[in-house]
Amino acid sequence: MAPRLTRRTVLHGALGAAGSSLIPWHAYAQGKRGGVLMVAADSEPPHWNGAIVASNGVFFVSSKVLEPLADQAFGGSGVRPVLATAWTPSADGRSLTFQLRSGVKWHDGRDFSSADVAFSAMEVWKKLQNFGRVVFKDLEAVETPNATTAIFRFSKPIPSQLIVNALPALSTVLPKHLYENTDIAQPSHPANQKPVGTGPYTFAEQKRGEFVRLERNPSYWAPNQPLVDRILYRKMADKGAVAAAHESGELHLSCFSAVSTADAIRLGKVKGLQVSTKGYEGILYTATVEINHRRKELADVRVRRALRHAIDPKFLLDTVFQGFGAIATGPIPASGAPFYTTDVAQYAFDPARAEALLDEAGYKKGTDGMRFALKLLPAPFFEQTRLTGDYLRQALRRIGIDAQIEANDAPGHIAKVYKDHAFDLAVAALVYRNDPAISTTVLYRSGTPAGVPFANQYGYADPEMDKLIDQAASEISDADRAKLYVAFQKKVMTDLPILPLVDFPFLSVVSDKVVNHHNNPRWPVSSWADVSLA
Repeated sequence: MAPRLTRRTVLHGALGAAGSSLIPWHAYAQGKRGGVLMVAADSEPPHWNGAIVASNGVFFVSSKVLEPLADQAFGGSGVRPVLATAWTPSADGRSLTFQLRSGVKWHDGRDFSSADVAFSAMEVWKKLQNFGRVVFKDLEAVETPNATTAIFRFSKPIPSQLIVNALPALSTVLPKHLYENTDIAQPSHPANQKPVGTGPYTFAEQKRGEFVRLERNPSYWAPNQPLVDRILYRKMADKGAVAAAHESGELHLSCFSAVSTADAIRLGKVKGLQVSTKGYEGILYTATVEINHRRKELADVRVRRALRHAIDPKFLLDTVFQGFGAIATGPIPASGAPFYTTDVAQYAFDPARAEALLDEAGYKKGTDGMRFALKLLPAPFFEQTRLTGDYLRQALRRIGIDAQIEANDAPGHIAKVYKDHAFDLAVAALVYRNDPAISTTVLYRSGTPAGVPFANQYGYADPEMDKLIDQAASEISDADRAKLYVAFQKKVMTDLPILPLVDFPFLSVVSDKVVNHHNNPRWPVSSWADVSLA
């Protein structure tokens, strides 16, 4: 039986009912609008261009300003049109034709057209984007026969399933007239600091360390939307302060577990507040140990298997994640149907077996009880990764490995792990984005240039793995793709290039005044055009 995410039913079911006892959301669907949505934000990315980096920290704000061709949805095909209204694949898998929405304006008044889509695809998604450079690597041209048609031409067959699955995270469209002949990837680019999009909100103002202010777009293409006049993101890094602001009514919303899990459970019992894990199904995270294979000891699969046997994921699930999540069985979570399988190697919590494997690999304990030391870098982005790092240090010490923790801020961590490779182990929270070829296989495919974050910067290279990943990324049959990804999962859990531990959603705390929230699988990073305030 596939593992399930625990606590979800209790929190979202019981607390969601409290919210629905107010005014039903459909009462606002005909144009009821007004108010300022107050949101807590605990991170402050160096830029807001979601087209060059698929990052939830960027999307949290920018997805209200910049729009993709399509977004995820509950039910049906799982994808809903945004800037594209329809898409038709060719039988040979070498082209995909998009029909685009007409009458759309950029926030500066210019017309949106297929030229913007072609520019974004060829110059940004294909060349610059952290995941897009893999998904769109065989995109050779985008034809624009008219302003509302874009035909993607590929040099090799590519599954339409993959491209459609990639649209929500990887198809953010940029205005060609503001980016052409400029350094698109430069964080200081004016349009990266103050993005101009087609979305329901315009980017009005940012004061670093204080707030970001978005204003209602009066010319938005969707009738009667958006419903909120203004969104104000308050920079609040202290989880306790966020919890207190919820209790005092200063905040309407916090996402991505901006409060501690213990506080979230407590706030769920406060009148007027809801706590939910819904709306994260399309951006489920996996707590993972990243491994630098350049280190001689870690290049030995017996050592990597020993590391996995030394870790108790159930303890992590119960204590660090407070029961919100499921033990990871491999690189694809149980929500990743139709690709997911449990028919892979598993590693029971068994410190004695771990010690035997280390002895077999030739790493005996010294007089101090230690075999060797490792530099451990927990990602600073989330409470869970920091606490997992603390646990990992203790678990490895038990088998004679001295894991020395090094703490860095977010830019420092990304540079050390993904650019300089100055780590032995790192604790990460990696996202599954609707299809293995989008953000999962890039963790295992060799050849990624140094500096690309959340990709294979580990020195792991296996020709068989590369071949398997490439086959799956070009197989146009959905059924055959699924079989290839079963083989991929088997090989991952045999080789253990990195260690998946716990699949977990984040928690949102929401005021009952917020209507029509968490209504799609990646809600925190969607447009919020249909959200209103009671």
